Amino acid sequence: MFNLGSKLLLLFLLAFPCGLISDGGVLAQTDPDLSDDAADAAVEEEEEEEDEGLVEETQIGDGDADDAEDVDEDVQATDVTSHPDADTTIIFVTGEEFPANEIVKFLVGFTNKGSQDFTVRSLEASFRYPQDYQFYIQNFTALPLDMVISPLKQASFEYSFIPAQPMAGRPFGLVILLNYQDSEGNVFQSAVYNQTVTITELDEGLDGETMFMYIFLGGLVALMVFGMYQVLETRTRKRVPVKVETGTGGMNDVDISWIPQETLNVMNKASPRASPRKRAKRTAGTTDQ
Repeated sequence: MFNLGSKLLLLFLLAFPCGLISDGGVLAQTDPDLSDDAADAAVEEEEEEEDEGLVEETQIGDGDADDAEDVDEDVQATDVTSHPDADTTIIFVTGEEFPANEIVKFLVGFTNKGSQDFTVRSLEASFRYPQDYQFYIQNFTALPLDMVISPLKQASFEYSFIPAQPMAGRPFGLVILLNYQDSEGNVFQSAVYNQTVTITELDEGLDGETMFMYIFLGGLVALMVFGMYQVLETRTRKRVPVKVETGTGGMNDVDISWIPQETLNVMNKASPRASPRKRAKRTAGTTDQ
């Protein structure tokens, strides 16, 4: 009975999952509420995408309008030219040299050759890149003038600037502009000076580096001169022969007759060895006796 009950239980467990499967597939039903929510979300996403597209188009349109305005301003700026009745001249007071970190002064002359008044507004100067004059290297402060020049009258204006020290030794484009307008309010601009100049470096005496270089070169020259002197001295110096004193071979060749006898006696007593002449005298005295 126990074995039969276990088999029936096993058969029930195997048959129960098969009842859930129909035609080899699992059946599933969708919830109608969930499907409606998904549809609404899809519609909202489409509307948001359309709104974003409209905003981007509006921004692009505004950017194009701004670019067009900038271009118009540039064109207007480049269209500013000089008036045919205005004549300008320039004279550099400090000479046409531009030393770095030094004041450069010049005078600008303005002549009104027409029949209407001109109002000179400002005078400006700047250093620019030689290959591209639209690129500013050093821009100086504009000098406000606001002076009215009557017909057939002249006026002169003084302006000064200081080139920067790092610009020394290099060429730059110097541009000097005079801004003015006529009696009707039309703005004009004359390029008083527009040429490439070289910024020079001013010599301010001897600095520490130059002084050290001169001292080093002086010591090197002195060392070379001393070496050459030693070489020439060794080549031109003659060898002096060394004199060797041999002295006397014996007392026979020495004349001692001028020496007093008392001195000779003292010398003989002081030295144990007698001279050969004394020996000879002594030997002769003994033989005579």
